[in-house]
Amino acid sequence: MTARAEHRERPRAVCVMSPGTAELVLPEDQRARLSALVRLAPDASGADLGAALADAEILVSGWGCPRLTADVLAGAPHLRAVMHAAGTVKPIVSEAVWERGIVVSSAADANAGPVASCTVALITLAARRTLTMAAGYADGWPEFADRSGADGLAVGIVGASRIGRRVIAELGRSDAGFRVLLSDPYVTDEEARRLGAERVELADLCARSAVVSVHAPLLPETTGLLDARMLALIPDGGALVNTARGAIVDTDALTAECASGRLEAYLDVTSPEPLPPGHPLLSLPNVLVTPHIAGAQGSEVRRLGQYAVAEVARWVAGEPLLGEVTREALPRLA
Repeated sequence: MTARAEHRERPRAVCVMSPGTAELVLPEDQRARLSALVRLAPDASGADLGAALADAEILVSGWGCPRLTADVLAGAPHLRAVMHAAGTVKPIVSEAVWERGIVVSSAADANAGPVASCTVALITLAARRTLTMAAGYADGWPEFADRSGADGLAVGIVGASRIGRRVIAELGRSDAGFRVLLSDPYVTDEEARRLGAERVELADLCARSAVVSVHAPLLPETTGLLDARMLALIPDGGALVNTARGAIVDTDALTAECASGRLEAYLDVTSPEPLPPGHPLLSLPNVLVTPHIAGAQGSEVRRLGQYAVAEVARWVAGEPLLGEVTREALPRLA
């Protein structure tokens, strides 16, 4: 077989991401690896998506890729696989994708590591009541007996998602001896024990945890899950950590609890996102709000491209995809 014939047999692929994103997610080494697997068309953005997809069999998507609606897919008659070099595929996958039988993969596993590490760092800060201690710095250092630490701390994990499970595992490896509680309706007592946690109902988790960390997906049944009643159960001096989705927490209720000084909050996500200028959560000394940076950032985003390119290699070789997302599983995913 000639090199030219081999070249013709490689599937056609295109990368569609927001301007400037593809260069970070797919640097030269990964782009070279991808080009060895497929016939890679020039990168496209949403404006010229139709022309880019006309001949594509594989779409390597990322932040900024438009939603793949029936109208969009009508102009992509050859499309067979979507490899998403980012986390959730919910913004881009429509029902038409499943109806067409298009295979979907997400690099969410690659994104989970940074989120879990960031979350554990925030839990560690919360264990020391860092924000409260920092706010009182000018008034003098706290007495030794008034300081907090992590040893034996009860941490409540809301949702045994891929990130929630990683957080449980990292807490289990700590020498602090964390006591981990888990609330998830889809996890049994035995599975929770295998993960290294005690399964409890949400109200019990809130009442017994010094730090509550949110890792559930945003669904109709989880919207506002941590409402005024649940937040009120968290003991005085406790903290809420949210690196999942802002709308899982009742923003008004959390604002009231933090404004009273009773709770700290470490929020990488909010509802709305971003918070409007002047919102109390942005100025309260016992609240840290970061701009949705728990996931892969800067040099880390190349992990997502590496994962997506590896998925393309598996798909081309006819091997199972490690990050495959199914129609049935999608509603319960973050």
